[in-house]
Amino acid sequence: MRKFTFAVFAAVAAVTFFSCGNSTPKANLKSDVDTVSYAIGMAQTQGLKDYLVGRLDIDTAYMDEFIKGLNEGANAGDDKKKAAYYAGIQIGQQIANQMVKGINHELFGEDSTKTISLKNFMAGFISGTTGKGGLMTVDSAQIVAQKLMESIKAKTMEKEYGPNKAAGEKFLAENAKKEGVKTLDGGLQYKVIKEGNGAIPADTSRVKVHYEGRTIDGKVFDSSYKRGEPTEFRCNQVIKGWTEALVHMPAGSVWEVYIPQELAYGSRQQGQDIKPFSMLIFKIELIEVNPKKK
Repeated sequence: MRKFTFAVFAAVAAVTFFSCGNSTPKANLKSDVDTVSYAIGMAQTQGLKDYLVGRLDIDTAYMDEFIKGLNEGANAGDDKKKAAYYAGIQIGQQIANQMVKGINHELFGEDSTKTISLKNFMAGFISGTTGKGGLMTVDSAQIVAQKLMESIKAKTMEKEYGPNKAAGEKFLAENAKKEGVKTLDGGLQYKVIKEGNGAIPADTSRVKVHYEGRTIDGKVFDSSYKRGEPTEFRCNQVIKGWTEALVHMPAGSVWEVYIPQELAYGSRQQGQDIKPFSMLIFKIELIEVNPKKK
């Protein structure tokens, strides 16, 4: 689960304001201290307007209200009660403008008709902050949130990319009937292009391979052949479909492997070419098991 953190506003050098409200205090530069105070205040605003608009989503039509709050905050001094209130306002606005929007996008993608419950979010947020009245601990909340977010995200992705899943299932059902295609217990299919007679790797073995990967529509998304050199890795450091194929391949073999989406990337998108729930096809050439280090 991605963590959403609060933006920390850069501290502005303290200057004394002579009035409150939304008006701009009138500068009176009678001494060096007066002038340096004014200059520091002015200098500290570099990039502030862009920050307000770009990061805090402030509408510049309401700058008078921003100035009013700015004056009140600056004149509050070290009043701890007011400081707590202003911190609550700032964090509350970040919840509304950043956190909730970010969570909604992660859970529901581009579907703007769906949103989390702000009421329940705030109930959990306040209980976690105060340590009172919580229905679960913060640690258990992390676990619950992780599990349910993954479930909700998967449903959202399946609704949007369900046709990919259906297309892959149809392809595999038809492919299984073709001559030379074999199916392993986990659903992985393969066809032997060249039979090797070398060692068969374990899942912890390092292997040297050449490969080419393509989507169901034939688009090549990755190829060590095009790069001109094989690659090396441990068998259990790749997607499950690759691991499943490699631990059945004798070195020297070349297989065409048909990987169901659940043994590939599942509901995750990988780059621009591999959409969620996509089954993948690989030509895999197992060159060597546990190659010697150069």
